[in-house]
Amino acid sequence: MEVQNGSITYLESRKLVKRWWGPWPAIANLVMIFAIFAVTWWIFQDPRGYMRMYTPYVGYMICRWMLILLIWVAYLFDFWPFKRSWLNKVHPVIKGVVLTAFSVLAMMLLIKGFFMGLLGQYGIAYFSPDRLHALGLTAFYAEEYSTEAIMMFAAIASWVAPSWVVACENAPWKKLEQPARGVTIAVVTFFMSTIIFFLTMHSHMAILFDPWQQYAAITPPYWEGFANTVSGNFHIAWIMSCTVTVWVYELIWERYPFNLIKTDWLRRTSSFFGIIAVALCMCFFIYYAQDLVWGETVRGTRREMAPDWRWLHVGETAIFWLVGVLALNFYGGNWPTKFSRPVNVFLRTVISLVIGGAVYVLYYRYAHLFLGTQKGFSHPQQFPMIPMIWLINIFLINQWFMDGWPGWKAVPKTEAELNEVESAVVAHDVSWTPSLAKGLAVGTAVGGAVYFGVINILPWITQNMQIIK
Repeated sequence: MEVQNGSITYLESRKLVKRWWGPWPAIANLVMIFAIFAVTWWIFQDPRGYMRMYTPYVGYMICRWMLILLIWVAYLFDFWPFKRSWLNKVHPVIKGVVLTAFSVLAMMLLIKGFFMGLLGQYGIAYFSPDRLHALGLTAFYAEEYSTEAIMMFAAIASWVAPSWVVACENAPWKKLEQPARGVTIAVVTFFMSTIIFFLTMHSHMAILFDPWQQYAAITPPYWEGFANTVSGNFHIAWIMSCTVTVWVYELIWERYPFNLIKTDWLRRTSSFFGIIAVALCMCFFIYYAQDLVWGETVRGTRREMAPDWRWLHVGETAIFWLVGVLALNFYGGNWPTKFSRPVNVFLRTVISLVIGGAVYVLYYRYAHLFLGTQKGFSHPQQFPMIPMIWLINIFLINQWFMDGWPGWKAVPKTEAELNEVESAVVAHDVSWTPSLAKGLAVGTAVGGAVYFGVINILPWITQNMQIIK
């Protein structure tokens, strides 16, 4: 087995095994996770709690950048500068506390030092709440606009950074040792995120000010004609869908079907752009589904009928699916595993969608009773992405930093199991055959049938089921 600076990462080198039989490990972990969620939510986010960062963008910025740092620590840097021997020997609780504290410190240096300090003070005023306040904005809106801009950058980075690891397989720097590999990929994906930010979110920031900043950005934004809104929420919709699709592809799909492609450059390119294609399909389908549920959008209105809110809700809806994906993969053993690859992927997709749908219903029906949020789908103070990403962060800390403690423990993989790591990237056991083509045709037909079935049943569900009472 290769060491930390080799091609086998720490997450790939370990195997999580249950400490107890049956569902008890999952029950123990979920009880602990929701207890941590409740306590930390009250301290940091709850509008009735201590720090009250749910404003919404301050709290959203924090949990969004925390997600980025968790991805950077575990996926890009493979836990550097921490030694592999330390990761293998230290107790999971200590490891979780140390790695989380390290991530929080790095996050605060990035937000306060780079965005608000360097960029906000010497480059672009809307990254600094102090600058905006000095220019005449109220303290509230100065903080909101600044943290919104920083949060939007994080939304892009949370898609691009893991995409390079998962889809592009760290190429062409996968053989570099840490920290050279992590720094290189972080810099490249950060540069890509910067370009995408200016192409998607900069114009949104420019129209927040009166008059519109037409000499610094394209106003009105170029997407107004086909998105039916000048709001950057249009980009939040498809970018959040890309973020979710990356983890669907990595975890419950196990990089299928693109891992059937044997040619490296073709597989990596197809994976990267295939993730975007799947995400766009999901994005526009959810937007269309909202038309079926609430009626056609009307520009100039507010709440559920407004195009800008509908685009935002696309991203919010996708996040609920991500909760289902992580729950199934982390605590459900990625069940099922005994069927063929396509069947496993199909069943996991359905199961994770059901879990995500259940969380969606429970959230909108009961969350306002526990989280201090407001009742309703489109209340100005209702932002489900904040508690969902807060929960996702705790999932990741428990799985990546704590090795699934207390329900699971990490043990080294055998040589045969390490060889399976490569087979997840390139499926050597499957070749293109006529039967595979037949299966693809059947899958396409089933997908089409599911699509038409869903769009026909959604109006009926709306008429017979009321989520918010």
